[in-house]
Amino acid sequence: MLHWFKKDESHLPEFWQKYSARFDKNQKEQLISETTFVVLDTETTGFDQEKDRILSIGCVKVKNNKLLVADSFEIYLKQEKFNPDTVEIHGLIKHERFETISEEKALQLFLKYIKNSVLVAHHAGFDINMINAAMKRNHLPKLKNRVLDTGVLYRKTRIISNFIDQHKTYSLDEVALAYNIDLKDRHTAIGDAFITAIAFLKILGRLKRKKLKELYKK
Repeated sequence: MLHWFKKDESHLPEFWQKYSARFDKNQKEQLISETTFVVLDTETTGFDQEKDRILSIGCVKVKNNKLLVADSFEIYLKQEKFNPDTVEIHGLIKHERFETISEEKALQLFLKYIKNSVLVAHHAGFDINMINAAMKRNHLPKLKNRVLDTGVLYRKTRIISNFIDQHKTYSLDEVALAYNIDLKDRHTAIGDAFITAIAFLKILGRLKRKKLKELYKK
């Protein structure tokens, strides 16, 4: 018989232990209407998770089919790494006048905000990998949250009605255009998080699923 033991995390910071203690293996059985989702986006110095760094993180919560605008999250990180090629995309430059915090403090605040919520992002793998790379640099384990990708979910809505483009990868711009979502704050972390959250709500309305686990089915 196999016995599973919880990994000892007593050596990790208190903020990690508080975050880690919140997780329940039965979360997938929850109703979508009872689940807290945190829709997030990161702006970075580039696309290499080892060499590049996070410049900002923006998040907004969704629960019971409502966008909780008042409960949003936005932070800017101090980073010495700088890639001028990304300035045209997100507009964040090394000496921009934002109040910035250390990467360690940013992760602490981020974990406190997200708790055990389900994370949602567009092409989520990139954002989650960048955050996990930052966690590793600060001697922390990977995120424990379940993750949903609006790119994958949106494709499911297309498959229902059109099998021709079932393997297509959709950009956030394409999804926003399909749902008539305003793009005026595009390419800021908080702006993209809001756009993704609105798209997520519209996708949920199309998919008409009841339980969280149904969103993970192929």
